[in-house]
Amino acid sequence: MKIKVALTTILLCFATIASAQPKYMVKAELAFTSQNYSEAAEKCSYAYSKINRKNKAKKGDMAFKTAECYRLTERYRDANEWYDRTILLDYQEESPIVYLYNGDMLRMMGEFEKAIENYNEYLKLVPDDDRAKAGLHSCKENKNYIIDKSKHVIENQAVINVKEFDMAPMIGDRKKSKMYFSSSRDGSTGKDKDPRTGEGYMDLWVSDIDKKGNWTEPYLVVGENINTIDNEGTVCFDSRYKKMFFTRCPNQKKMNLGCDIWWSDAKGKTEWKEPVKVVGIKAHDSISVGHPCTMDGKYLIFASDMPGGYGGRDLWYTTYDRKSETWSMPQNMGSEINTKGDELFPTFGLNGDLFYASNGLPGMGGLDIFRAARVGEENKWENPSNLGAPINSINNDYALVELEVKNGNFDIMQKGYFTSERKTASGTEYVPDIYSYELPPNVFDLKVVVSDAEDKNQKLEDVKVVVSATDGSTWEGYTDESGAVFWDKKPAGDRYINEEVEYKINISKEGYHEDTKGSSISTVGLPYSQKFVIDMTLLPKKPIRLPEVRYPLNKWTLLVDSTINSQDSLQFVFDLLEEHEGLVLELSSHTDSRGSNRANQKLSENRAKACYKYLVEERGVDPRRIIPVGKGENEPRTVWLVNDKYSTKQPSNMDGVEEIKLTEAYINKYRRDRKKFEMLHQLNRRTEGAVVTLDFDPETAPEADPKLLEYVKYP
Repeated sequence: MKIKVALTTILLCFATIASAQPKYMVKAELAFTSQNYSEAAEKCSYAYSKINRKNKAKKGDMAFKTAECYRLTERYRDANEWYDRTILLDYQEESPIVYLYNGDMLRMMGEFEKAIENYNEYLKLVPDDDRAKAGLHSCKENKNYIIDKSKHVIENQAVINVKEFDMAPMIGDRKKSKMYFSSSRDGSTGKDKDPRTGEGYMDLWVSDIDKKGNWTEPYLVVGENINTIDNEGTVCFDSRYKKMFFTRCPNQKKMNLGCDIWWSDAKGKTEWKEPVKVVGIKAHDSISVGHPCTMDGKYLIFASDMPGGYGGRDLWYTTYDRKSETWSMPQNMGSEINTKGDELFPTFGLNGDLFYASNGLPGMGGLDIFRAARVGEENKWENPSNLGAPINSINNDYALVELEVKNGNFDIMQKGYFTSERKTASGTEYVPDIYSYELPPNVFDLKVVVSDAEDKNQKLEDVKVVVSATDGSTWEGYTDESGAVFWDKKPAGDRYINEEVEYKINISKEGYHEDTKGSSISTVGLPYSQKFVIDMTLLPKKPIRLPEVRYPLNKWTLLVDSTINSQDSLQFVFDLLEEHEGLVLELSSHTDSRGSNRANQKLSENRAKACYKYLVEERGVDPRRIIPVGKGENEPRTVWLVNDKYSTKQPSNMDGVEEIKLTEAYINKYRRDRKKFEMLHQLNRRTEGAVVTLDFDPETAPEADPKLLEYVKYP
């Protein structure tokens, strides 16, 4: 893999090469065991072509080594072709891992069905290998990762990246104005090609951010012997940015030397002193240690292939003893973090969580970035979780640095940088570039629509709408002729409705009861954008006309027949009480003027109680929120004569409109017009509602009078 530029691959011992072997075999074996994989790929493939097919074992071994060279330099398609050749030579009978690695290559190429076949073949031979199980899980769950991807916007940092390798970004100062990273670009100190990768040697580079917030042209890190002819990369700093740790991987011909960690003290604001190697943490020169990660410069996490791990490269830690000026014996971070695969590129989140890359845990592709939660204030981490798409991809993703979190919520990554080898816009694959991630803010709008509670089709204009927020902000507006008022952006471009805030909405209008309880919305914990549309109503300061409720002649049973369902008519009252939680309603029944005043009074009381009993006993309404009242014939109705037609609703324009009270004397004028006479009497037979209060509190309200459920004697 290209990341081997920063960390040498698996420890290999030099094989004894018999002098009797052909020269091309000697060169191939030597290049491979020296881990010079770029050179070895060519030499091993040439040796393969020279071996007679009858020598099946030897030919299979050389095909496998060629495939390994391509795998370890991230030429996955070439590796897949050579693994296929290896399998045709039955090399899997000697080394079943060929199936595992071929599955990995196919998965990196997005050929999941073929990858699954290879993983299953491997598990037949090695049933308990977690690496294959993780690979199977990744293939089967890849679509779900895409479906469940977060809203993060991923952007290739083209101003920094070049066609060569650019990787492992790290912020290098408190102002977050310097980005350090490793690159094999032109201008690096090492002029030759690295025989491991076939690319240029890596150096540490830095880019500054300008006044407009853009990264400037990168330059080599300034300091004596910071960059050398060897590979330097994966840098980290202590919290004061006074001490820098980085990886250096030497390459000497015919020698198998592992990587080391070096440290340097700051020299002013822009330079670094002569670096010093961190010693005492590895037992042999061939062991690699690298990818340092620290917060205080004393506790150091790093990646290594040293013995005693779980497989591949593990994450280890060591602590610095200032008194003895020595680093402690490295300790493995345990199975909670490490797997049989590779764990690499550790970094710390803003809250102390541990980010790192692994290909041994279920993920999307090769290396995926995981986040492990810190346990209290201890140097311990647990429960690694995959960051998912779009930060992770089917290719290698690693070396994430977190810059911002969202509104203090450390579980929500807002902004940062990482390395990815995903396909670029130009179609290039498997080349490490630096990417940024940013979680755009959710966008919220608010529209309030106000209607008359008596007739929701009547939208109310010039209603005052006041919005107050838990962040201390408040504003107001007035509804237009459609009964609506809308807020999105303020004149300066910022928004009215923001994330992680609760909002209270109150409305008022002359001639209507003020909505004291109002409505509310909240964006707290809301993970997506939303257009809030809040429908509200105002209760008029006048009797509320209820839908018609009828009764049989001289009775109070709620009439239900082919012409009317009086119980359904009372649904309006039920909905009104549900919508206005603080509403207490007087429910009054009226009769016409025919019959005795005393009889009409009792009849109206029983009819009001019939409505009350239905709502309380059948619909479960709190009895304290309804007050049934019989008004008898004592309150004639007021109507409006509009173009010779009687209206129970007052027109908004009173020009040419006559207001009439339906007294007995007025109705008797039309005794000879029986149709109008009966119609006017019918208008007086009605049930109305009147607002008693909008501040009902079930905790303090007194008990209801049980006699309200009892009918009075009639007549």
